[in-house]
Amino acid sequence: MAEDVFVSEGFAAASMSEIAARLGGSKGTLYNYFKSKEELFEAYVLRRCILNMDGIYALPGGGEGVAETLTRIGRAYLRRVLSDENLRHFRLIIAEAERYPEIGKAFYEAGPGRGSERLADEIRAWVKAGLLEVDDPQMAAFHFTGLCQNRYMKARLCNYVPELSDAEIEAEVAAAVKTFLRAYGPRG
Repeated sequence: MAEDVFVSEGFAAASMSEIAARLGGSKGTLYNYFKSKEELFEAYVLRRCILNMDGIYALPGGGEGVAETLTRIGRAYLRRVLSDENLRHFRLIIAEAERYPEIGKAFYEAGPGRGSERLADEIRAWVKAGLLEVDDPQMAAFHFTGLCQNRYMKARLCNYVPELSDAEIEAEVAAAVKTFLRAYGPRG
């Protein structure tokens, strides 16, 4: 409910009274859980990150190879990160990060930072198994997500193009996986 108020009203216009009313409780009860609107907003941001993280970096299926795992992650990443719903939340978080840098920092650490670390862990395992040649797994993780989203991120943020179709997602992810494996695949 709090996220509905934040998204529909914006952080500045959202009030603890309105959030409490939508929850069916009192403002006093809400303040028992969160000391301020900023603290509640930060909890909302972290919750969004956890939901996205679980959806994108689900445990791999048995017997997946590098290309299959990257494809699965890339598809989930684009579906989530470039969705209308997610972009509404992202725009709100970015707008508030100017006034409340700690919110931007919390978002980055819990979202993009943690996500890249999860992918970097996979990459480390592939390097150890001799499946990839990577000097900096963290950078390689950022390279992969960048390859996936690069063509559409700004266009989606500006509402220039609608949500991607399954075919567009497949094409972007296939190109990203191919490019990534050419850059980081074993050399011989």
